[in-house]
Amino acid sequence: MEKGKGVMGAGRRWAVDFTDNSTSSSSKDVPDPPGFSRASIDQEDSSLTRQKKDAESNWKSQKAWEVAQAPFKNLLMMGFMMWMAGSTVHLFSIGITFSALWQPISALQGVGKVFEPYKDSKVELLGPKLLFIALNLGGLALGVWKLNTLGLLPTHASDWVSSLPPAQEVEYSGGGVSFA
Repeated sequence: MEKGKGVMGAGRRWAVDFTDNSTSSSSKDVPDPPGFSRASIDQEDSSLTRQKKDAESNWKSQKAWEVAQAPFKNLLMMGFMMWMAGSTVHLFSIGITFSALWQPISALQGVGKVFEPYKDSKVELLGPKLLFIALNLGGLALGVWKLNTLGLLPTHASDWVSSLPPAQEVEYSGGGVSFA
């Protein structure tokens, strides 16, 4: 090899001239080497991305169902706490009952935010949302039942006496005079 000729000599068959810095040439202008096909890479990439998207949508669907079933655990715990609180009106039982009413109400107000991370065009969220709503309504019913057992719901006529008109007198009795 002659001194100063370098790798890019005139007679080199595999030499590539990298000195062309024109911006108009792109990687598509360079021919593919023998045995290489860009189409196979694109197909592999698309199948990999499709598999990743399918796996992600399956994961989102599974997590949405887990989130939808979470109120059931809370329902069992709250039922046990209400049973332990007893049926007398005192601070602990009122606090437990208030908590049993407040948690489902606040959860029902935020159904959209709860399932926001799982929104996807391939994930059906109607079923998990309906289960979530049903379980929270069950928790709300449990709280209303506890209010009833504590006697704090107006379910008897005597609870409404103050709003009833006074009863009409039907009998009159008079002094102790008898006429025989």
